[in-house]
Amino acid sequence: MNEEKITINKDETIMKSKCPVCNTEDTLHVTNKTDNIPYFGDILETSVYCTKCGYQESDNICLEKKDPIHYTLTITQEKLNTRIAKSQTATITIPELGLKVEPGPKSQGYVSNIEGIITRFEDAIQRALTLETENPEAINNANKILEKINNIKNGNGTATIIIADPFGHSVIDDKQAIKRSLTQEEINELDTGFVMLDE
Repeated sequence: MNEEKITINKDETIMKSKCPVCNTEDTLHVTNKTDNIPYFGDILETSVYCTKCGYQESDNICLEKKDPIHYTLTITQEKLNTRIAKSQTATITIPELGLKVEPGPKSQGYVSNIEGIITRFEDAIQRALTLETENPEAINNANKILEKINNIKNGNGTATIIIADPFGHSVIDDKQAIKRSLTQEEINELDTGFVMLDE
């Protein structure tokens, strides 16, 4: 495979290569760019686009490794606007609701607030309900979780949000958030979203 590499500046390069979808030479434009983003630090932004078939994909990878971190905060209606930076390696858990999201190979980092994260869970549950039509117990459990989420949003309930990040890029930006280091045992039990290679 022939690749043409073009360096725009020290922080951005573009390569042309063969598209994995349409198999056309030199139509896949791969752009790598480094940037510094609040909360996440230095990141590598990679985007690919085929000028022939339109295939495109993008990914962001944190380049800095920080100390493993664990955050806990009680969710109340007043805390719904609390800002959260969730990296691509973080696990988010709301134990009272039985909700947990772990990073997968395509996991991406984002900055949101607690309400935004709860809404993501809510949307996922509602999508699952449209597929789950023959299991009354699962439907009942899903509806109970949705009711608890609605109660929290309306100020009639609380829950705990936990973020565990082995690479330390995630943050719950609230003075009342409890921050501590992850233990090695906790780190070993976490998924990171990608393969780690020891040096």
